[in-house]
Amino acid sequence: MAESRSFVLSTKKRSGTADHIDGGDHVVTKKSMVSSTAWDVNPEAALAASRHEFGEHGGVNMSIEASATFTVMEPETMRRMFGGELGPDRDFFIYSRHFNPTVLNLSRQMAALEGTEAAYCTASGMSAISSVLLQLCSSGGHHVVASRTLYGGTHALLTHFLPRCCNITTTFVDINDLDTVRDAIKEGETKVLYFESVSNPTLTVANIPELSRVAHKKGVTVVVDNTFAPMVLSPVRLGADVVVHSISKFISGGADIIAGAICGSASLVNSMMDLHQGALMLLGPTMNPKVAFELSERIPHLGLRMKEHSRRALAFANGLKKMGLTVIYPGLEDHPQHDLLKSIGNKDYGCGGLVCVDMETEERANRFMNHLQNYTQFGYMAVSLGYYETLMSCSGSSTSSEMNAEEKELAGISPGLVRISVGYIGTLEQKWNQLEKALNRMQDHGLFS
Repeated sequence: MAESRSFVLSTKKRSGTADHIDGGDHVVTKKSMVSSTAWDVNPEAALAASRHEFGEHGGVNMSIEASATFTVMEPETMRRMFGGELGPDRDFFIYSRHFNPTVLNLSRQMAALEGTEAAYCTASGMSAISSVLLQLCSSGGHHVVASRTLYGGTHALLTHFLPRCCNITTTFVDINDLDTVRDAIKEGETKVLYFESVSNPTLTVANIPELSRVAHKKGVTVVVDNTFAPMVLSPVRLGADVVVHSISKFISGGADIIAGAICGSASLVNSMMDLHQGALMLLGPTMNPKVAFELSERIPHLGLRMKEHSRRALAFANGLKKMGLTVIYPGLEDHPQHDLLKSIGNKDYGCGGLVCVDMETEERANRFMNHLQNYTQFGYMAVSLGYYETLMSCSGSSTSSEMNAEEKELAGISPGLVRISVGYIGTLEQKWNQLEKALNRMQDHGLFS
């Protein structure tokens, strides 16, 4: 088996005349750049402190390494690379399904963002989730405890695919009930506690510190999907072991890229890239380096975008509540986990860019979205989130449709729950006027009181 090694890029390029492999200042560890224990670390500051990769000819942006395969100057080097003796930590690359310099640069940014020792990026959020679970669990009876309120695709993976293909079973629980979580963990069998930092679509905030303590007392690895709350929450700094992301959402911000990330320890990431047993290496959810370059240019302004998403989401949530609608938003004082989020969230990033409005029935939800899109142009009826335009969907019949009626009821997903990803295009006053105009028209037509 290949030796597990640090994977952070070397601080100097190899010579073009020989494969220099004798020491030097090769490795810049993530621990030296980002503290993974300090709760007061600002994600923006951590990103700014991470190493900037320059271009091949001195460009301020790194070059795109579009090669699928990489050459060596000496025949012996290739044997040592495949044996695990030489790797990306010394600027030796084999094949882009293994490690690619451009993808590795984005991965360093993701590790800085989440305060982890390491990270690696994948072709989609679901590939990140499935690869982590397959790496941490093996077939033959291993068990997962998971929140019963999850993105529909993740719920389907845990409910149907993993039991059928891998004999990995899941017990779904109310993640807010610590005693239930504790009781669901099977000694010697449960490998992972899995939940979302802010749940999709109900916007329940997980008590990451307490859940991590419960899991770690029983030797269980904590995996958190932080897609809804980048910058807002830092799960690993709060006690979690692994963070997964759908980068397609807030981190991309353009609704034009599908991508994912796994952030955790160097040992985990290296194990997932192991030539013999690594889920990422062998299943091959490889990110295109051109996509990695695009994303690396967007992460530096993620903090600015998240602050504006959150500012507008809070304004809309307060306005909708005053108009008498049933609004779910962690920034509202009547939200069950409002105080929790204030206590564990990173300062200055608000409470996230998603607001839910419960219209009670699917028919009323559809009328609500139809007015907002087609009468006042407030936003678009579309799934996904984190776009600069506002996106709206009725979760029960769209992104949570993989769940049956009983599962949706247990998860707290009503038939009329509308998930709104608040954008930042236009002025706040302009967008609020569009929203208010649509609601007034609905009231005039007796569509809600």
